[in-house]
Amino acid sequence: MPRYEYVALDSRGKETKGTIEVTSQNEAIGRVKEMGLFPTKITEAEKVKEKSAARKSKPRAKVAGKKGGALNIEIKIPGLSGRVPPKVLTTFTRQLATLVDAGLPLLRGLRVLEKQERNVTLKRILGELALAIEGGSTFSEALAQHPKVFNRLFINMVKAGELGGVLEVVLKRLAEFSEKAQKIKGKVKAAMFYPVAVLIVATGILILLMVWVIPQFQEVFKGMNITMPWFTLLVLNISNIVKTHFLSAMGVVVAVVILFLLAINKIKFCRYMWDKFKLKVPALGPVVSKVAISRFTRTLGTLVSSGVPILQALTIVKETAGNIIIANAVSKVHESVKEGETITAPLEASGVFPPMVVSMVDVGEQTGAMPEMLLKIADNYDEEVDNAVSAMTSLLEPIMIVFLAGIVGSIVIAMFLPLIKMINDLSGNGGGGG
Repeated sequence: MPRYEYVALDSRGKETKGTIEVTSQNEAIGRVKEMGLFPTKITEAEKVKEKSAARKSKPRAKVAGKKGGALNIEIKIPGLSGRVPPKVLTTFTRQLATLVDAGLPLLRGLRVLEKQERNVTLKRILGELALAIEGGSTFSEALAQHPKVFNRLFINMVKAGELGGVLEVVLKRLAEFSEKAQKIKGKVKAAMFYPVAVLIVATGILILLMVWVIPQFQEVFKGMNITMPWFTLLVLNISNIVKTHFLSAMGVVVAVVILFLLAINKIKFCRYMWDKFKLKVPALGPVVSKVAISRFTRTLGTLVSSGVPILQALTIVKETAGNIIIANAVSKVHESVKEGETITAPLEASGVFPPMVVSMVDVGEQTGAMPEMLLKIADNYDEEVDNAVSAMTSLLEPIMIVFLAGIVGSIVIAMFLPLIKMINDLSGNGGGGG
């Protein structure tokens, strides 16, 4: 006799799962209703397993078979699939939290969101999540099958929510965490837009002057029988080098940028020095430092308040720190807690965290209100980031303007020095002749 797996709601709206042996799906529906339940999903057990196994064994980027004379080919292009924009993922998390909080079963909530989702990658993943849950997997186990989209923070918080029976609360916290992280990131990007735009404009003006304007002056200077000032000769020589080797110079610049990016991503020492430089550089350093501290405290506070064990939470925070200096400090905190000591001592010894943060963590540790204290620190540092970004923008604006004016002004002066020298020579000769 066939076996059917059912998902149903009881009189209080709580989801119930089970298996029954009946002759048909219609009989299964009737049997579930007789039990006083409202069926939402009934599937033959063997078919569920077959679908789940087929999905897991599905090949990628190769010929899957030949059907009716045509080849079925599924190609996965790197960089164009497999990842979901953070904003889209945040919206999905918020919507799922709302549906689950409203009493809708998780599986039905995923199916509803799958139908309305416009992002192709997330739509496909939602279908796979629903299929995995139908096959008997937990939500966290299904999420773990997509590490490119759902990081360890997301998966572990969902797992803690499942164990504690507070999945909707955890999903809300995840949505709030993502929203605040995106807000901070957006503010930093907005602050960096102006100096980057000025730098691009300055580079374009310099290239235009060096490649087209200065050579015009050089043609004029050839007809003058005067000795060129050293500063003018320097600018003319630089212009000749840029004009002659422009493509080579651009190639060298691109190669240097690529090598730099590879070095900081692949070589641990280079990454360490770069992260240390970012924390120490004037204007930008305070912003980077405050963002890192806000991220550390919010991530740890969110994890611990959601029921994730402290050692596991510290490991996740270390992996998501985004800065090796902060990650090393968190690693020392992990070792300290593992040995039964406090969090405060290694935080203070790292030299990365300000005394106020250390003191607040110490108070939270002594009073047993660590998660709440960490989230208060994060909220405070979100405001500090706003102030630091405003200060950085105020400082960078005049610096960039002076830099651009200095470069362009120096080139203009270099071009007019020979003319001034020629006029002075003519005035001297005219005066002597009188």
